[in-house]
Amino acid sequence: MPASPVTYTFLGPEGTFTEAALMQVPGAAEATRVPASNVNAALDKVRDGSAGAAMVPIENSVEGGVTATLDAIASGQELRIIREVLVPISFVLVARPGVAISDIRRISTHGHAWAQCRLWVENNIPSAEYVPGSSTAAAAVGLLEQDAHYDAAICAPIVAQEQPGLSVLAENIGDNPGAVTRFVLVGRPGVLPERTGADKTTVVVPLPEDRPGALMEILDQFATRGVNLSRIESRPTGQYLGHYFFSIDADGHVGDARVADALAGLHRISPATRFLGSYGRADAQSAYIAPHTSDEAFRAAHEWVGAILQGEPIPSESVSGASPTA
Repeated sequence: MPASPVTYTFLGPEGTFTEAALMQVPGAAEATRVPASNVNAALDKVRDGSAGAAMVPIENSVEGGVTATLDAIASGQELRIIREVLVPISFVLVARPGVAISDIRRISTHGHAWAQCRLWVENNIPSAEYVPGSSTAAAAVGLLEQDAHYDAAICAPIVAQEQPGLSVLAENIGDNPGAVTRFVLVGRPGVLPERTGADKTTVVVPLPEDRPGALMEILDQFATRGVNLSRIESRPTGQYLGHYFFSIDADGHVGDARVADALAGLHRISPATRFLGSYGRADAQSAYIAPHTSDEAFRAAHEWVGAILQGEPIPSESVSGASPTA
């Protein structure tokens, strides 16, 4: 019997950068795609089984982590990141026909988009007020409603192209022309993606207790095993003031001995550590692996300890090069 087709959900409405990221997933163009009003709604569809996977933003090269996503995947029913996608970001300013830049008093868009266009707005429409929107596309579509309470929106160029009734007033208004947003495809726990040799592992680590050196103990689990961290962010747990968890991206796959050993060390320190997935890097950049942290080095070390426990003789060449002590 053929497998049932996958239903995908994404941070909507249609035309968002998130949908553009989803379209990079093989088969997504032919699959059922259901927009969600916010990140939590998208992930809830995965948790309740109404969608097989959700595409959501998790990091921006200008603004850093997307807190709504970091918080949503850190709690509740466990989820797994199974893929990441990078999307270059560009923005346009749109309004209804007949509206000029000089007429604009209020602009709506997503918070991350506003942060990436703030300088342009300050230089060109300094008196404009920001109106938060659930997404860039939602802000643009909202302009077409009769009761729209803002004059313009910042969105992706594709939204302006696909929505009749919108006029583009300015293009390429982002403050950083090289801006990129990282998106992740999130599903329910299952078989992990295979190792590619250029992988990333994401975990959430609650700080077990607030004391000097507590964070250092967490970081040491990676450092002593030669595992590089490409991202680490602290987020409040919401339980009480001063209680935090750390969202961490580490280079490597849990199938790598050095990463598995680091995660085991984390679990000993913080048993509530949550594993969020190991998956191929979108940029395909392989991590540097020192010889003493390779899988072969870990295998040889475990065999050496095993030989000691079994009472087997240790070959003299295993200490070759060692200098005698006086």
